[in-house]
Amino acid sequence: MLEFAILGFLFESRLHGYELRKRLAALTGHIRPIADGTLYPAIKRLLEAGLLTKELESGVAAPRHMLELTDAGRAKLLRLLAAPGDVFITDENHWFCLLAFLRHLDDPAAQAVVLRRRLEFLSAPASFFYEGDHALSAEDVEDPFRRGMLRIARATSITELEWLNATIGELDVKSGHENVGNL
Repeated sequence: MLEFAILGFLFESRLHGYELRKRLAALTGHIRPIADGTLYPAIKRLLEAGLLTKELESGVAAPRHMLELTDAGRAKLLRLLAAPGDVFITDENHWFCLLAFLRHLDDPAAQAVVLRRRLEFLSAPASFFYEGDHALSAEDVEDPFRRGMLRIARATSITELEWLNATIGELDVKSGHENVGNL
C-alpha cells in the first residue's frame, strides 16, 4: 500500500521526501505511521525499479531531492488502478488508498469495473461473528460492544453501497453504458 500511495501522490506532482511523507501521513498515518525507516527504503525500491527519478535541487535551507514518476511509474500506477489486487477491494484501508487515486484512471468504464468489484464484495453476506455457519447481526448478540460494532459496520456498509450504486450509475452514463447492472 505504501508504494502504491507513493506512486499515487507522485502521479499528481513532483515532491521532495518530506512533503511526500506529510501527504502519506495525512492519508494513512492514523492507521500506519510512516517512519523514515519505512518510507526511504520504499522510495529506493521504486527508484531501482525505474519507476521514479530523484533530482537534487536547491531548497530554502538546504538542497533537497525531488522525486518524480517516470513513464514506467505512471504506467504501473494506471495498471494497479485498473486491476487492483484483491486486498485493495476487501481491506478498508487499502480500499481508501485506492479511492484516493482512482480519478487518475481516466476511463469511466474502467473506474466502474473497480467499483463493481467492491460492490460485489460488500453485497456478499458477512459478519464479524458467527454461530456455526450463521452470520450474526446486531440483533443476534447481547454483548453491547459487539452489537455496537455490528451496527456501525452495517451503517457504514449501507452508506458505501448507496455511494457505490450512485457513482457506478454516473460512470455508466459518462461511458455510454446506462443501467448495466448495479447491485
